Amino acid sequence: MSQMNKLDQRQQLMVVTMEECGELTQACSKILRHGMDDRLKNKLLEEVGDLQCMIDLLIEHDVLKATEIEDRKFVKRDKLKKYSNIWKK
Repeated sequence: MSQMNKLDQRQQLMVVTMEECGELTQACSKILRHGMDDRLKNKLLEEVGDLQCMIDLLIEHDVLKATEIEDRKFVKRDKLKKYSNIWKK
């Protein structure tokens, strides 16, 4: 029996979500170090998709609500508008 099978559903969701966050972090880091080429762009796409899958599963398993996530997205956007240059001022 694998270690993962010893975890309950929620624990498995948390572990895989953490792993996907780490993999996305690594993909972003590689792009910053090496530039965006097709291979690294595809890796970024893969990792973003994997993380989005885990976010969807967190919703499906009633860990989080989609409306809560949507509300939080607007909070983060407002903060970025204030403190970053992602949006032109």
